[in-house]
Amino acid sequence: MAGMAQVRPYRGIEAAERLDERRRRLVEAGLDLLGGDSAETDLTVRAVCSRAGLTARYFYESFTDKDEFVVAVFDAAVADVAATTQAAVAASPPAGQGRAGIANLVRIVSTDSRMGRVLFDVRMSNPVILRKRSDLGGIFAFLLAQHLASALRRDQTGRSNAAVHFVVGGVGQTISAWLAGEVDLSQEQLVDQLAAILGALDDPGLYFD
Repeated sequence: MAGMAQVRPYRGIEAAERLDERRRRLVEAGLDLLGGDSAETDLTVRAVCSRAGLTARYFYESFTDKDEFVVAVFDAAVADVAATTQAAVAASPPAGQGRAGIANLVRIVSTDSRMGRVLFDVRMSNPVILRKRSDLGGIFAFLLAQHLASALRRDQTGRSNAAVHFVVGGVGQTISAWLAGEVDLSQEQLVDQLAAILGALDDPGLYFD
C-alpha cells in the first residue's frame, strides 16, 4: 500500500533476518553470562549488550525486560536439548531409546558447560531460571508418567507419580553434582548409571501391589 513504509534490505539481508540475527546474538550472550565460569549474579542489559556487541535499543527491539530475556535464554537451551534428544531417541531401537536420550543429554552438558549450568547448576540463584526449571521438571514428570502408563498398559497411580517425580529430580541433581565434580564417574559411566536407574522404572512392582 502507498501509505506504508517499505523496509529495504541492508547489504542484501532482509529486516526480519537482521532482527533474528540480533536476537540470536543477544541470547548467545545471555547464555555466556548466565552459564559462564564466573556467572553474572546481577545480569544487566548493559552487560548483555556489551557481550553481544549491540546497543541497548536492539535489546529492547526483541525483549521488553530482563526477565523476558532470561526466559528466552532458558527456552533456547531447552529447545536445543529437546531437538537433539528427540532425534537421538528416534534413531535408536526401542530397547535403547532411554539410554540414547540420557547419553545425548549428558553429552550436551559436558560439551557445553554453559548449558549444564543454566539447566542444572543448583548454585544458580536467578529467580527466573529457578522458576523455569521448576516448570520444566513438572512437564518432564508428566511426560514420563504418561510414558510409563503407556508402556505398562496400566493407569497412573500415586506410587507411579511419586516415582517419576523422584527420578526427574534425581537425574537433575545427579547431573548437577557430576558437573560440579562431586560424582567421580566418566561420561560413559554416568550414562550407564542413569540408564540403569531409568531402566528399573519398567518394573511394575514399583507401582502396583
